[in-house]
Amino acid sequence: MAQSHSHDEGDHAGHDHAAGANARSLTVALALTGTFLIAELAGAWLFNSLALLSDAAHMFTDAAALAIALAAIRIGRRPPDDRRTYGYRRFEILAAAFNALLLFAVAAYVLYEGIRRFVEPQEVQSLGMLAVAVAGLVINLIAMRVLAGGKDESLNVKGAYLEVWADMLGSLGVIAAAALIYFTGWSWVDPIVAIAIGLWVLPRTWILLRDTTNILLQGVPRGVDLGSVRASMAKVAGVMEVHDLHLWSIAGSDMSLTAHAVFQPGSDPETVRRAISEMLHDEFGISHATIQMESDAEQCLEPVHP
Repeated sequence: MAQSHSHDEGDHAGHDHAAGANARSLTVALALTGTFLIAELAGAWLFNSLALLSDAAHMFTDAAALAIALAAIRIGRRPPDDRRTYGYRRFEILAAAFNALLLFAVAAYVLYEGIRRFVEPQEVQSLGMLAVAVAGLVINLIAMRVLAGGKDESLNVKGAYLEVWADMLGSLGVIAAAALIYFTGWSWVDPIVAIAIGLWVLPRTWILLRDTTNILLQGVPRGVDLGSVRASMAKVAGVMEVHDLHLWSIAGSDMSLTAHAVFQPGSDPETVRRAISEMLHDEFGISHATIQMESDAEQCLEPVHP
């Protein structure tokens, strides 16, 4: 029996470089968001606007999400040790899942308060509401621009980006609501916009929670068909059978694979193993693979599982 391991040594260095860039982006976005959060909370209280409060609530979750994401990246860069052989990278996924749950809670509160205010309308100072919303829009656009570079590489950054994006649309909604209230006096527009913001955020939050849960359950990474991986491995010259195949991700931007491959009599197991590893890297982008090579005779000696 031969067991071999294939790993791209540049993966860890590449992750550190990406993590450093993401950390800088998150730091800038956190400074912008945290500074404006205080102003928006004050504006929501002064101008009695639920739409502003809704936007401020999402701004708060943005600040919390950015802070947690930043801490997750710092912790995630710690090297593996004897207790955590994969290191701390999965902490980023835990943070992203927490952010999704936090967004669900905020959306539920806004929906409840919006329905209550729709039944009992309250006076809203539209001009002050408009000024704060415009300032929030500018801050969100800057934060989105800062975070855009890392959203496709890290679920953690993606979660923070989605929250800022939701806030940006929320600010647009608040601006529209303030203009309507100013010209028509329809104060019920304020809770309607607040409810719309909450409903808009929920589906995107569900997607984030679904993706993080899949990673925590060590599911097959999204966009990869395990059947295709198995079939491609079986087609490699010298391979008779593939079994005990597992494919998962640690932090969403990586893929790890383990498998047992039965090689044909007369084939060199190391040559076959290298061919499988090269195919996995070239066709599926899997550079971290552990392949255990077995002969047909060794497989027959293994116990049969029901």
